Amino acid sequence: MDRYDSLSPQPARIDAEPYYHPVADEVPLFEAAWRRRLPVLLKGPTGCGKTRFVEYMAWRLQRPLVTVACHDDLTTSDLVGRYLIVGNDTVWVDGPLAAAVRAGAICYLDEIVEARKDTTVVIHPLADARRMLSIEKRGELVPAPADFMLVISYNPGYQSVLKEIKPSTRQRFVALEFDYPDAEEEAVIVAAEGGVDMELARKLVKLGGLTRNLKGQGLDEGASTRLLVHAAQLAAAGIAAEAASVAAIARALTDDPDMTDTLGDLVRAVF
Repeated sequence: MDRYDSLSPQPARIDAEPYYHPVADEVPLFEAAWRRRLPVLLKGPTGCGKTRFVEYMAWRLQRPLVTVACHDDLTTSDLVGRYLIVGNDTVWVDGPLAAAVRAGAICYLDEIVEARKDTTVVIHPLADARRMLSIEKRGELVPAPADFMLVISYNPGYQSVLKEIKPSTRQRFVALEFDYPDAEEEAVIVAAEGGVDMELARKLVKLGGLTRNLKGQGLDEGASTRLLVHAAQLAAAGIAAEAASVAAIARALTDDPDMTDTLGDLVRAVF
């Protein structure tokens, strides 16, 4: 059967430049990997800018982007494709991975450790010298064009025996490590993304740093740069900075009443 293109997902192009503030050598490393047809693994904490970085690089390289949020129920068919009944016909519909390969797009598999092990195996031939996608249900081998790039990400802080990247997968990738920027760089990002002045941005970054010190002491994770931006955006919309921080940071980080009170004390201390 031929693909039923009207149902297949279409890789999207990013026309406007996404805001991204480089913090190290991640941009030239990613560009070099793309030129040499090497897959890339991004690792770093939640909300530190991994997804925004991929969007920025797709714009910079002028490549369409397909993003897949991985989860426990993600099957190989969800990634590669499946047959569907349309009217009286049985038609093949590409999944996002197959669509990305055919289009020569960047395919970003976010939080790859959340996907089932039997699902992630399908990326192995794409992530080595073969650069080939096997669609077993169609008996088809789809060669990846030169412009195709595979990018995966995960948060090492959430790894466990049950959720970790297998060595056979990991060793196919060039790895870029992300972390929260230093305080002044993070304030620049929060000010630009949140639409606030640097004074408020610095206070939010200070608050973020205080919450990160509580990791493992009642919090699984401290406030991400993303949460700081959310608080800034609320403040830019006219919400008092303290109330914005409680809503976007303290309550977002925990449901525990005592920890919420502790975070509230930190907010009041900063503001």
